Amino acid sequence: MEQGPTAPRSPERDATRADWMELFFDLVFVALVGQLSAGLHHEPTFAQIGVFLALFASVWWSWVNLTFAVNIQTHLSRRALTGYMLAAMAAMGAIAVSAPEAVSERAWLFALGNAALRAVMLALWARSNWSGGPAARLRIVAYNGATGVLWLGSAFAPPPVRFALWAIAIAVEVLLLVATAPSLLRRLGGLNVEHLAERFGTLLIIALGEIVLAVILAASAQLTPLSALTAGLGLLLAAGLAWAAFLFGIDAMQRGLEHLIARDDSRGIVWTLGFLPFLLVSGIMLLAGAVSLAIADPTAVLVPAMAAALGGGVALFYGTNAVIVRRYGEAWRQVLPWAVPAILLPLAVGALALVVPAAAAIGAMSVSVLAIVILTEVRRYSAAERH
Repeated sequence: MEQGPTAPRSPERDATRADWMELFFDLVFVALVGQLSAGLHHEPTFAQIGVFLALFASVWWSWVNLTFAVNIQTHLSRRALTGYMLAAMAAMGAIAVSAPEAVSERAWLFALGNAALRAVMLALWARSNWSGGPAARLRIVAYNGATGVLWLGSAFAPPPVRFALWAIAIAVEVLLLVATAPSLLRRLGGLNVEHLAERFGTLLIIALGEIVLAVILAASAQLTPLSALTAGLGLLLAAGLAWAAFLFGIDAMQRGLEHLIARDDSRGIVWTLGFLPFLLVSGIMLLAGAVSLAIADPTAVLVPAMAAALGGGVALFYGTNAVIVRRYGEAWRQVLPWAVPAILLPLAVGALALVVPAAAAIGAMSVSVLAIVILTEVRRYSAAERH
């Protein structure tokens, strides 16, 4: 009997590249970041900045955990990955909806979304590591199972207890990851460096996109010659940070991770992927808030919290990069010549922003970042000439 045509087989997932469904998942993460940072665009106080950083730390940690879990799933089919990412997307969507009132009326939804996300990650870790023996199973249950229960219970707890449970849940995951990373990575065969570099590159695009979006929204609401000039300077500022991130940072990350893997430095991998980039991305988000306020009222002096966000945000971006590349093995004599001016110049501009109009402060910061870009390019050219 003649058989009909068979359905074409779906190609296997290329585990060295970020899958389209991971990028689709990032759309809801973009919305979540926008929800969390919205308060930074309306004359925030230092207390509001603290709340933003605390909430962003929790969702950042969830994104990192999910990225790690997918990274080690080298044999996960595209359809299975799609199922996991869509489930994670639903959980992250609940967190995004609750974000504007995550410490008040919608804290219960923020907690439930985090609990659901832990359930997805529990399933991913169990799929790859459940057969590793009693110790591996205990880690899986404690890492996302027990912490998921803490998040779930916090949804029904009164506010002081609720926030304590959130902190305990994240602390347990951090401590377990640091303690078990060496044995875990050896048992699972290490990390996929190319995939991680792509995922963190995407994360930087999301963060820098917040500056671009802030510029466009603020200029649309207040379009005057001076606000348009300030908006242009804000875009120049974002371009300078993008130059550093994508012409230097991502390549340095890939080389650095390969160096750490060769040294079997699993804790270095955890620090440079799990913890330190949080500071870098937070700096960009704080900067976006300062740029937005400067465009809205370019003749006014920035409020102290936003002057600190302007100077501290850029200094945090470059300072964290310096710590990361030093952790990757680059010598201090190579790091300090660009890191010192890249930290001190923005801090000086942040102090200046307390007394000069916002437009002038954004202009001074743009010139500073442009000078840092030129300095790093001159050093790169000189190094190439010597070799």
